[in-house]
Parts: sequence; C-alpha cells; structure tokens
Amino acid sequence: QVQLVESGGGLVQAGGSLRLSCAASGSLFRINNMGWYRQGPEKQRELVAEITSGRSTNYADSVKGRFTISRDNAKKTVFLQMNSLKPDDTAVYYCNMEGTHYNGRLFSSWGQGTQVTVSS
Repeated sequence: QVQLVESGGGLVQAGGSLRLSCAASGSLFRINNMGWYRQGPEKQRELVAEITSGRSTNYADSVKGRFTISRDNAKKTVFLQMNSLKPDDTAVYYCNMEGTHYNGRLFSSWGQGTQVTVSS
C-alpha cells in the first residue's frame, strides 16, 4: 500500500503564501503522475495542478500564475507553492500519486487532506 502524508496547511490572510508537501512512504513502486486537488464547502473536488514524470505541468485557470507544483523524485514528494492566496482558495487540499508497483499493478493513492483557510 502506498501511503501519502500531507503537511503545510493552515490559516493565512489574503495575499499570503503557503507551501504544501506530500510524501509517499513505502517502497517497491514507481511514481508517474502527481497532482493536487481541492474541495471547498459544498463543492466538488477539482484538479488544482498536476505534474508528470517528465515534469510537464498543468494548472487550473483559477490558480495559474499564483500556484507552482514541483516534485522531488528522490524523496518521493510533491509540493504546491501557493502565493497571492484569496478567500476562494479556502478548501481541503488532497494530493494524489499514480504509478506502478514493481509487481506490475497500477495504483492511485490519495492523501488524507489538509485544510487551507484564507481570511479576507
């Protein structure tokens, strides 16, 4: 089982910054795509940013120019740098990793979620 542990969420004022981290524990697997999703109150979960094994990135229009996703393959970690935060960014943020176990089985794992609250 690939377990993901998130950190970095919290309360911040509008215009501030936060940096989220998500690290995978375990071994005997290869990670391909990594991504960050969020779910605000009474909203569906949406893709915020994703990064491929080749480090190509894709961002939601609402965060483009403000958020940056990156990865550290050696540490099996994905980051989300969030700048110029707005109250609309308030949500529970989830990381996701997709890959392959060495036995050939595909996996898609999710973190437990971390709360980001942006005050006006």
